[in-house]
Order: sequence, then C-alpha cells, then structure tokens
Amino acid sequence: MRWVLAASIITSVAAGVSARAGGQALRNPNGRNTNVPPRARAHPGVPFDKWTRDGPVANKFDNADTQKYRVNGTAIPDVDFDIGEAYAGQMSISQDLNGPDKFYFWFQPSPNPDADKEIVIWLNGGPGCSSLEGFIQENGPFLWQYGTYRPVANPWGWHHLTNVLWVEQPINTGFSTGTVTAQDEEDVARQFMGFFKNFIDTFSMKGYKVYITGESYAGMYCPYIANAMINANDTEHFNMKGMLIYDPSITDDRVTELTLVPFVDYHHNLFPFNDSFTKQIHDIDNKCGYADARSKHLSYPPPGHLPNPLPGIDPNTGTPRPECDDGLLANTIQQAITDLNPCFDIYQVATTCPLLWDVLGFPGSFDYLPKGASIYFDRQDVKKAINAPLDRKWASCGGPVFVDHDKSPPSSTTVLGNVIDKTKNVVIGHGALDFILLANGTLMAIQNMTFGGQLGFQKPPVEPFYVPYHTTGELGTIAGAGVSGTTHTERGLTYVGVSLSGHMVPQYAPSAAFRHLEFLLGRVDSLSSKKPFTTDPKFPQPDGPLGNGTAPPGYN
Repeated sequence: MRWVLAASIITSVAAGVSARAGGQALRNPNGRNTNVPPRARAHPGVPFDKWTRDGPVANKFDNADTQKYRVNGTAIPDVDFDIGEAYAGQMSISQDLNGPDKFYFWFQPSPNPDADKEIVIWLNGGPGCSSLEGFIQENGPFLWQYGTYRPVANPWGWHHLTNVLWVEQPINTGFSTGTVTAQDEEDVARQFMGFFKNFIDTFSMKGYKVYITGESYAGMYCPYIANAMINANDTEHFNMKGMLIYDPSITDDRVTELTLVPFVDYHHNLFPFNDSFTKQIHDIDNKCGYADARSKHLSYPPPGHLPNPLPGIDPNTGTPRPECDDGLLANTIQQAITDLNPCFDIYQVATTCPLLWDVLGFPGSFDYLPKGASIYFDRQDVKKAINAPLDRKWASCGGPVFVDHDKSPPSSTTVLGNVIDKTKNVVIGHGALDFILLANGTLMAIQNMTFGGQLGFQKPPVEPFYVPYHTTGELGTIAGAGVSGTTHTERGLTYVGVSLSGHMVPQYAPSAAFRHLEFLLGRVDSLSSKKPFTTDPKFPQPDGPLGNGTAPPGYN
C-alpha cells in the first residue's frame, strides 16, 4: 500500500505534526450518465458471481505437497463466513526447501471457470510494506476497512476472476524471514523468482500464464521481476503475460515534484491556502524551473527527454539549489495543509478528521491504534489460523529490506519499456486524489520513456474509462459505476486515471480495479467498453456515447 518518498519531504513536517497529533508522526513515504437503469439488489454479503453462489467448489490445488499450507476457510478469526479454498505459509526462496530465507504468501484459488491455467501475483510497496495490507483492505476475499466493525465478504475480490497470490517480500517484510541481503532490484527479482519457482512446483502449476500486479513501490518491484521472468526463458515457471501497477514509483522523486503546484491549484477546495502562501509555492515552482519543464514536457507527443540534470539542480555541482532542495516544495505544502487539516492523508487528499481506527494500525498517513485495539495480523490466534510464524512480530510496514538502500535506478529508465515491448500488455493506473505519488508525475515519466520504438504517448489520454453498472450487495461493499476516469492505450501500454481514488486504487475504487483486472486478463478488449462485468453479464448498461474521460490528464 505504501511507498516511502525521499526522507526530506517529511522530516520537518513530522516534527510539527507529531505534536499536533498526540505524538503520532507521519509515516515517511520515499460526468455520469443519468439515464441508467436502477440498481438491482443482491442478497447481503453474497458475491455476484454465480459459481460462488451455487455452493462449494472442489479444492483444485489440494495435494500432498500443499497440505501443510491449507487454511481452514471457516476458522479465520472474526471472519464469520467461509472464504473458500485457501493456502498460506512460509516457503523457501532457494533450492534448499528447508533454507532459512522464506517468503510468506497467501494463495486464493478462483472458482471462476475462466481462470484455468493463469495466476495473478499481488505485491504491496514500501519498500517493506506487507501484501497482507492489499489482501485485507483491497482485493482479497474478505475486507476489514478503516473504521469498520468487522470483516465482510469482498464481492470485488480478485479471486472472483482468477487465482491470486499475495506475497510478502523482500526478506524482512511482514512474516517473511531470513537474512537481508538485497542490494538492488536485481537481487529482489532473484529472491522472488526463487520463491515463485518453488511455489509453481509445489502447487503443480507449470505453464500457467503469469500476471504481476502491485502498487506504489511495486512500481520498482514488478517491472524488475517481470523483466527477469521474461529474460529467464522458462515458460514452465515464468510465463509472463502482463503487468498492472497502481500509483507506481517508476521515476525520480523530482519528476513527481514538478507537478505538485498544479495539483494543489486543481484541488484548491481541498488545499484552501491563503493568497500569500499560494504565491510562495508558485514562486518556488517558477524559480526552480518546474513550471517551464511541465509546459514543455507534459505534452503529446513529447519534444524529447527531460533535461539532465533535472530542473532545480545546479549543473555545476549536481546538487539542488537551496530553494529547490529535494522535497522542499512537497514539505512546504504538506506542512501548510496539515495545519488546516490535521488528519490530512497523503494517500487520499479528500480525507478529513476524525482519524479512523485501522486493524492494521496505519489509517492514512498515521501510525495509530486506539487504546484497547490490536493489530489483526499480530494476534496469536490469527497467526495460528493462517500458518504464520508465531514468534514473528507483524507490522504493516517495516524493514529494512535492503542492506543499505535500493541502488537500482527508476524502472521507467531501465526495464519497464522492455516489459511493455515483450508483453504488449502493461497497465499503469493512478488515483486522481493521491498526493504521495501524483498522476501527472506518472504521466511525465511515461512521456520520458521509450517503448514500442517511440518516446511517450503520441496522443493525450482523453478516452473515458467506464465501470459497468452492476448488482449491489451489502452497503459495506458498494462501489461506483459509470465513467470513472480517463484512459489511453498505445503500443502495448495502457494508462488509466481513476477519478475518485487515492493511492490504493483497489481500496478506494474496487469496481474500477476489478475492471482493470478483467482488461489485463483479456476478458474485455478496452477500458472504454460498456460490456457488463464478466461476473455479472446480464446487468443492463446505458445507451449513448460516454464522452471524454473524467480524470484530467496533463493539467499544467
């Protein structure tokens, strides 16, 4: 879920905020068609895919080798329903199956008949943040969201479409244990492939089509792992077919900083700054050359690569000018908005007080657990039920996971273009309300990346992203429908901006993410398609044109 931004962005903010927030410092992260049919109502808590409703499904992956990983889907603490066939536990990342270095995983097979011989991998970011975050609050079989009373069945769980594998990695993330040896993303990819080969062999899944997905710092993890799988030339274990990454860290922090001021201007009702402060940040934007760089390079097609060094860097010293120091602009804005909105959430800027409790201890920008509450995955009864090591303290984000720090360059400047070219099936999604990684920063990175023999998109993203209208279940899992953003596809890369989503798209816009996965898997041919969800095929959709997309691209 999380991504650690440059330390300088938060350092001074945390000092100011911690006092206001009772000592809790911020985590340091490096139109709708009205002529539509009424929604039908399903039975509360019942997923809308018929193969789940019709009753139990055979345990497809139950064998002598997988028995020790079986999870009793009726005995997960606080979950009062059967989640179906599931497997979890630690597995070695080396040929020595009893070796000390192990990743923790959760595997949820799909009852969907279209899921034959395919698997989706999900990775959260950080670095050092647990993929169990994604499992329990984004796309797993049950959800326990911020401030909610208990877990509920997730009708938008990705297992309704295909077999899904959540992995805590690298070593020292969540329940994954061993010696931290990773120096860079090449090491991360080697560790993951060692684990994944063992997983494929254990669960008898040779030749399965592999799709890798994730969010945030998984913008580093996923492209490097996908590239390594492609280069392995081993389709029995690493049959890489596509990638989906949300709000990804794919570029230098300074590229993201180029787009901060127009983000604040566009969302002025959420950043209600006075005139003098607004002038202050615009002065920084202009003096550091950020505004000029945007006007030239956030264009379609781009005129060329971004300058080297980037704006704000002294070419003689290679270091930032004092007024353009790394993270200074973001730090200045965040300090000011936190004064106005003490519960400001860098992951979803429309969030206001009160601060909600979270069973993972990390609601929004804060480490926070009210008195008497416990962190779900750190409970002994939960650990026992999900085959986790009982002596391992679990935290939503931890580490370190690198010996020093990640020495790899951003994925958009190295391996991402090759993954696009080789798979012709890469989706980059971005929530419009994310502040920690900005949508226009991602678009700037795309416009500075060569793929399919050309630099960036040749045309701007303007097409509508459509989420089908659908059957609704209980109120705790309702999700939006209709034109929900903007999309564009060129040369094997699809960009999709999601209008009302923050950083964690499957959490804030679960129906949108469900559609993205259908597209990645080839179940629908376009993110502008008005075809119903494949899991709800008879639900009627509106007639008439959709118009343009609604997540504004390239504002500058």
